[in-house]
Amino acid sequence: MDISRRHFGFGLAAFGLAACDSAAPLSVRGSDAATGLPADLRPVSNRGYDAWVAAFRSRASDQGLSQATLATGFRSAGYLPGVITRDRSQTEFKRSLEDYLSIAASDERIRKGRTAFSKYRATLNALENKYGVDAEIITAIWGLESFYGERRGNVPVISATSTLAYDGRRGSFFEKQLIAALKILQNGDVPVSRLTGSWAGAMGHTQFIPTSYQAYAVDFTGDGRRDIWSEDPSDALASTAAYLARNGWTRGVRWGGEVGFGAPAGTIIQPQPGGPQFSVTGNFGAIKRYNNSVSYALGVGHLADRIGGAGPLHGSFPPDANGLTKDDRILLQERLTAKGFDTGGSDGVIGPKSREAIGGYQSSRGLPATGEPSLELLRSLS
Repeated sequence: MDISRRHFGFGLAAFGLAACDSAAPLSVRGSDAATGLPADLRPVSNRGYDAWVAAFRSRASDQGLSQATLATGFRSAGYLPGVITRDRSQTEFKRSLEDYLSIAASDERIRKGRTAFSKYRATLNALENKYGVDAEIITAIWGLESFYGERRGNVPVISATSTLAYDGRRGSFFEKQLIAALKILQNGDVPVSRLTGSWAGAMGHTQFIPTSYQAYAVDFTGDGRRDIWSEDPSDALASTAAYLARNGWTRGVRWGGEVGFGAPAGTIIQPQPGGPQFSVTGNFGAIKRYNNSVSYALGVGHLADRIGGAGPLHGSFPPDANGLTKDDRILLQERLTAKGFDTGGSDGVIGPKSREAIGGYQSSRGLPATGEPSLELLRSLS
């Protein structure tokens, strides 16, 4: 994922886009009761970091930051070793489009999306009228980025961005994010206690990085603050609509659709060989400005359609490298779970939990615990 060309988001759309058998959000794994954070995302002593912060403070005034803002911002901030671990352990892992769409438009995400759409219909309609961006598209981005606000992240942004500015692979980029985060405090949009986000500094319901917050965030509620962290998602949803509107979204034009099933005229793409074809418009490109990924943009578009009442895709995908179709993989997960090897759900996506279950079953049969799915394994479970 090219972080230089979008507002931000790591992994599968930050916290929101996770398979049914993926690991739980950071806030619930091995966490401290007081902070809700695991030990490696709580500050530890680091002399190099302290020296870097001291040097940063000396040049921060050139960026328009007051000493009072710096004192407030860094009062409880510190070096977070888990941020560096996560940054350096990122791999170029690429899911098939079939898997990605299975996660992006899962039954749960569709169901919750329709509920959220209904609950905030008045706000979403007002945003569509003002910015021209389809209400369902705004809702779908919300769903992919933070699971409709359930997974906004609770890592202190000053600590995360300063840690990455000091010790990360993109120091200059993250120093800009740190400066922007401190300016958010200085502007009074949010107190430092609520300036939280993902381990990489993506914030709020729709996961804006600080520089994009500065450029696009909107005070839709009129309370004088652009509060994308609030339980009320109005400002965050408005900020997303504003982002798309200022990055090429055309009012009244669909994002695209599956070829042969009412899709608007546009550019034809087939991201997965042998899979469905899509006709996409310029608004598909606007979604990619939010996240420069074809799979992400298709995920947003398809989820938006499903939230709006459309059915699943009509076209099918070819078997995977193991010769298994999605229906095969779902059946494999169901059979493993029935035999006591929990896959964490049956969505047809073979993730860590499914591989663990496969390995457990293989070990119970005296087989090498490869954790790999196969037709032979499926037959052995029948």
